[in-house]
Amino acid sequence: MPEVIFEKKNRIAYVTINRPEKMNALNMAVSSGLSEAWRRIRDETDIWCAIVTGAGDKAFSAGADLQEMSDVRQASDTGDNEAAEQRRREALWKMEISKPIIAAVNGYCLAGGLELALLCDLIVASKNASFGLSEVMRAIIPGGGGTQRLPRVIPFRKALELLLTGDRISAEEAYRLGLVNKVVPQSELMAEAEALANKINGNGPLAVRAIKELAYKGIDMPIEHGLRLENLISQRIHMTEDSREGPLAFTEKRPAQYKGR
Repeated sequence: MPEVIFEKKNRIAYVTINRPEKMNALNMAVSSGLSEAWRRIRDETDIWCAIVTGAGDKAFSAGADLQEMSDVRQASDTGDNEAAEQRRREALWKMEISKPIIAAVNGYCLAGGLELALLCDLIVASKNASFGLSEVMRAIIPGGGGTQRLPRVIPFRKALELLLTGDRISAEEAYRLGLVNKVVPQSELMAEAEALANKINGNGPLAVRAIKELAYKGIDMPIEHGLRLENLISQRIHMTEDSREGPLAFTEKRPAQYKGR
């Protein structure tokens, strides 16, 4: 079986890290598989939303495969293999995708696993989930965006505490801090993530992608710059077929039939 499983159904891409015996640790094969999955989500027109999860009931991902990391470092004095792996991960972390991605987090979501969840736009967690950036305990840093994304999502001092201590927090605390959007029983995790994806997919896809772009770009802009960008993109969206279909469907009292154009 592949270490990353990619499936499509009803305009939703399902991406599953498939190493349950290793707590879905992120090795080179997983990084490569995730990069390919991200590319497909970005490029394939029949995908409007994606759900990322981990196989089994124990872990979304416990982070980088430290055994592989150690083996690579011991085997290569030049650091070529490690550099290649870093390039693969950077390609994943930096790839811009306009479509919403939902993390369905079951069990441990630690280190690189949490960085992967932070890379997603929304997080649904099971009640048994736990979150943490434990890299500092191994004398390394959260180099997959953890030091940058976590302080943008939760209060700064709490983010700094988690980064400096490597402590874990429960799903309930993650929800209270605003790290996750919903907490549900484990048996309902995928159904809840799918319901959220389907709700998003019921909206105009071009508007959804524009809103995501505006939210991410605008948060780091002065408000006046963000408003100008919003106005520019809003005008572009108003020229689409979907923007005419939405009000027309409302007037005719029927479900809208959006085409993404």
